[in-house]
Amino acid sequence: MAAAFYRLMSRCSRLSRTFSMARYHSRSPCRRWERVALGLGATLAAIPISQSESTSLTHEDLIKRAVSLVTDGANTFLSQTTLALIDALTEYTKAVHTLISLQRRYAGLVGHISEKEEEAIWQVIIEARVKMNMHREKYLSFEARWMAAVSLSEKAAEAAYQAGADSASVTAHTHIQMAQNQVEEIKQLALKAEAKLAQVQAKEIHGKRIEEAAVKAGNLPAKEEEMPEQYLRED
Repeated sequence: MAAAFYRLMSRCSRLSRTFSMARYHSRSPCRRWERVALGLGATLAAIPISQSESTSLTHEDLIKRAVSLVTDGANTFLSQTTLALIDALTEYTKAVHTLISLQRRYAGLVGHISEKEEEAIWQVIIEARVKMNMHREKYLSFEARWMAAVSLSEKAAEAAYQAGADSASVTAHTHIQMAQNQVEEIKQLALKAEAKLAQVQAKEIHGKRIEEAAVKAGNLPAKEEEMPEQYLRED
């Protein structure tokens, strides 16, 4: 797509130079004015026109061609940002599930492992949480660009409709709808993962509070202490 666009711009540049030279050799004031006008608008033109077409195409036709290029570019921008956002959301969802798994394992091992082992597990959980937050920031960054791409595509579709390029307008609207559906589907998976993580964390906090309350009330069995030597001697 990019290579085709650059070839198109190259042809447009050659075309604008040809028009400019033709207008330069004209001595009529009106012709000189037309040459200046073409020079100002040459950088905006990206529509290759053959010599046979130059006399048959109307301004409406040229505007439709131009707006079709605009919608094509907007659709490409939307496609790229959609793919980036979906990948980022997928990686974030994986990171959330990894953290859920680690915290569940930790909850099942509490009371059965040493303090050193517990500290090592907590280090792994902290690293997983940092990684999850990094993926979250990345997907939020892509989401902002994706929303800008959706807005641009909507404006391009409206411009195509106003220019009478109904086909380009319908294509742009369809592209927007597909992108929104795909992103919404993946985002729902991420939201479900976040809800599960919140449940696991709430359960863990609740368990700790119960344990602390039981310790304060003295309801938990105390650790076995070594018997003093005098109680171990036989009379």
